[in-house]
Amino acid sequence: MKRLLPICCLLPVMVAACTPVDIQAPPPTFDTGVNPESWASIPAGEFFIGQHNDVEVTLAYEIMVTDVTTAQYAAYLNDARADESVKLSDHGDQIVGFYPGDPFHGIKHEEPIRAGDWVFVPLQDPAQRLRFDGSRFSVQAGYEGHPMTMVSWFGAWGYCRYHGWRLPTEVEWEKAGRGVDARPFPWGEQITASNANFYASRDPFEDMRSVGSRTTPVGFYNGQTYAGFVTADSASPYGLYDMAGNVWQWTGDVYEGMHYRFLRGGSKDVYDMDLRLWVRNNATPTYVSPGVGFRCAR
Repeated sequence: MKRLLPICCLLPVMVAACTPVDIQAPPPTFDTGVNPESWASIPAGEFFIGQHNDVEVTLAYEIMVTDVTTAQYAAYLNDARADESVKLSDHGDQIVGFYPGDPFHGIKHEEPIRAGDWVFVPLQDPAQRLRFDGSRFSVQAGYEGHPMTMVSWFGAWGYCRYHGWRLPTEVEWEKAGRGVDARPFPWGEQITASNANFYASRDPFEDMRSVGSRTTPVGFYNGQTYAGFVTADSASPYGLYDMAGNVWQWTGDVYEGMHYRFLRGGSKDVYDMDLRLWVRNNATPTYVSPGVGFRCAR
């Protein structure tokens, strides 16, 4: 029996490690004080881009200070469904909207993106924070100020277009996050758990034993202290929040011969070094995830 004791002692740990997380558990509620309706102005001119500091030029533009929130997206769906810009799918489990399609070049591995209705958001995925009662959209309590997730590239494109805006290009996104120097992160040279929401950053919304990793409200890392968790003011040089971590962000580029779309910024589910401003990710435009959101430009 003595030789069995260490194995028996490990059993509670193993059982706890295998217990499913509760993704519906109510989140903590904090007011960040950051307005998700605000925009930042980015001046025209040169800036450093990429890991090796190439030089790129942009025209002047504006970009949202935060990611689009779940509350903002719910309001959009209510308006867009009322004027028939979007609709329920035949089975009632998705919101779909029209996309005019992309040119198809027949390049190897390229898939056609034809004009037609495409899925904007799935409604029945357990990770979806939107709620739909058959008439109107609302938000799961506590997630109103969190970034809208579980949204496809088409759904991000549709939101921006509905308001007369657009998704930022990769170049615009990186300039807005970096400014004009060669910093690897929006706030500077180094990263700590006080700067951003990333894997094992131990913010008040993360507990891998019970609820897993969750998004933080937009603008959370602004120098405030929340229930003892101290954040650093981690805005970019132009005042944008969450340009590193929390959720990957869809960008608007449609590259010739490629149906994939590109994402920037890293997320709550990646390591800290993947939050450097030059890191890219890609996915099909139908992809949705609890770690993917977006912001608009104009």
